[in-house]
Amino acid sequence: MTDSMSAADSNASSPKNRTLAATLAILPLSISVTPWGILCGTLSIEAGLSGFQAQLMSLLIFAGAAQLSGIAIFGAGGSWITLINSTSMITAQHLLYSASYKAVIRSLPLYKRLLFAFVLTDELFLIAQTEQLKSNRFDYMFAVTAGLVFYVTWNIATFIGIVSARFLTDIETLGFDFTIAATFIVMVIPMIKNKALVIAVVMSAIAAYVFAYFEVGNGLIFSALIGMVVGAIFSNSKEDNVNDKRELTL
Repeated sequence: MTDSMSAADSNASSPKNRTLAATLAILPLSISVTPWGILCGTLSIEAGLSGFQAQLMSLLIFAGAAQLSGIAIFGAGGSWITLINSTSMITAQHLLYSASYKAVIRSLPLYKRLLFAFVLTDELFLIAQTEQLKSNRFDYMFAVTAGLVFYVTWNIATFIGIVSARFLTDIETLGFDFTIAATFIVMVIPMIKNKALVIAVVMSAIAAYVFAYFEVGNGLIFSALIGMVVGAIFSNSKEDNVNDKRELTL
């Protein structure tokens, strides 16, 4: 009995099975951002980039929201300072992602750390964190495999968008940009497991609506900060420390 269980565990942890597991884990999110990638490729051409430049951007930058923001700024004739500031603000959360993995990757060779840093997106962070909580360890191969699958999917979608730019006009009217919001909603909802997170999300949503209504600049960023502060306050309260020990059942 023990031998059969050991063999099963060994088989489940084999490189082939881990690769398959990582691919299946990231696949739903990869599919969900495909319209987003198509939009990115098409808008790049409409903004004046060549097909090579548009594809190179996805190959080297690999940051959906930052790419779309950069395309919009480039198309409107914005300055490099505006472009850098926008990109820095949009991708600031990656500093927190990196900090959360510092302890588990610091002993890895430099090239492995660089590869992981390159493929670390919002989507991969969610998948890798979920797997780490489930197995109680960080699986580098699982994380990087999932990241590479997402990277390939994103670039294929960008290529489709570049080709489609010849046939599609006013692609914004197709509603592809809604997939951005839909993807993040799908990512966030499963992570809301205690009262502090519920309150943080609700406060962020209310603040975002208020800032949008009054047309406050960088309102989305301010609403996220408000949500984080409120969530931190409630997570440190005595009552929430007790409730955090069990998940909410909705």
